[in-house]
Amino acid sequence: MTELRVESLAKRFGGLRVFQDISFILPQGGLLGVIGPNGAGKTTLINVISGRQPASAGRVFLGGRDITNKPAHAVSRLGLARSFQQTNTFKTVPVGENIARAIRFGGRGTPAGLDRMLDEFGLTPRLTEISDKLPYGLQKMLGLVMAFATGPAILLLDEPAAGLERAERHNVDTFVDIVRQAGASVLIVEHDMDLIRRMCPRILVLDAGVLLADGSPAEVLARPDVIAAYLGETEDAA
Repeated sequence: MTELRVESLAKRFGGLRVFQDISFILPQGGLLGVIGPNGAGKTTLINVISGRQPASAGRVFLGGRDITNKPAHAVSRLGLARSFQQTNTFKTVPVGENIARAIRFGGRGTPAGLDRMLDEFGLTPRLTEISDKLPYGLQKMLGLVMAFATGPAILLLDEPAAGLERAERHNVDTFVDIVRQAGASVLIVEHDMDLIRRMCPRILVLDAGVLLADGSPAEVLARPDVIAAYLGETEDAA
C-alpha cells in the first residue's frame, strides 16, 4: 500500500519558523486539500515533502519507506511527484519532448491515462509545437501532465488552478479524476475554494505555520478560527 505519512514535520530558515509539528496521512487513492492564508507555509510544506528543501525536524514516509531529506530526483523515482504554481516546462522544445523527458525523469514507464490526458486538454495535435508558444492555459496543463507523466503513486499539486481562466478550471477536475483512476493519491494546495469544496472530501488548514484544522470542507470552513484566519475576524464580529 502506497500511502504518504507525515510525522511532526517542521521547517525553519535560521530563526524563522515556517511551520512546525505537521502530521497527517494521505491514504492510497486518497484526495486531500491543503488551504490557508498567504504565508501559512503551504508551498514550503510541498517542497519539504518532495525533497526540494530539507526538513528541520520530523519524518516523511512513502509506502512505509522513510524518504525524509532524500533529493527530489530520488523521491520522484520512488513514486512521489509535485507540480508547480507557475508554468514549469522545457520552453524551447516541443510538447512531445517535454512529455518524453518527464517519463524518463520518473523512470517508471508511461502511466495509464497519459494519452487520455493529452487528448482531453487538446495537447495531442500540438505535440510538435514548441511549448512556450502554447497559450498560457495549455502551458499550465502541460506542466501538470508532465508531473503525471513521471508515473507517481503520490502527486502533490501546488495551486493547479492559479492563472487559469474560470472557464479553464474544470480541466483541473478532469486532470485529478484521471490521476486517481490511474491509482495515484493527490494532495492539492489551492486558493480556489470552489475547487476545494467540490473536489476534496477532506482538507487541512495551515495558519502561521501550524495545523489549525483537519476535516470535511463543511466542518472546517464553518469554524470561527478558520474564518478568522482567512478574514481576520469571525462572522459574528463581521
